[in-house]
Amino acid sequence: MPIAYIQRTRERYAEYPPFKWIANHEAPWTALTKPLFTENDSSYRLIAKNTAAQDLRIYHHAYRDDDPDRDPNCVFPLDRLRELEAANVIGGLADDAISFVTSYSASRDIERAAKIVVELRRMAVDAVLLVPV
Repeated sequence: MPIAYIQRTRERYAEYPPFKWIANHEAPWTALTKPLFTENDSSYRLIAKNTAAQDLRIYHHAYRDDDPDRDPNCVFPLDRLRELEAANVIGGLADDAISFVTSYSASRDIERAAKIVVELRRMAVDAVLLVPV
């Protein structure tokens, strides 16, 4: 079912006053040398295993993220994994988890996957848990 993201955004920020745009005609203009954001982001992020769940956020307008806002463990079960580690159910977590978004470009995904494999080898992990969202 498609999500009306404009209406969803309006609902999400309804409690805040409307944004007041500022017209500044005196600031010098400097063109950017590279874009701030890109389509098909092929980067990845390392998330330290001691990161607090309340510090994790999902920003995605393709689906409702109310549940992950309340409990990030429903999409990134870091607290549950730490519990399994503490109970010796699993041998131990790597120092970092890896987070990324798939793109619409198979070649970019393959290039990024190769970089992630290098990270996993550096961490000397024995197994990987993939959590698709």
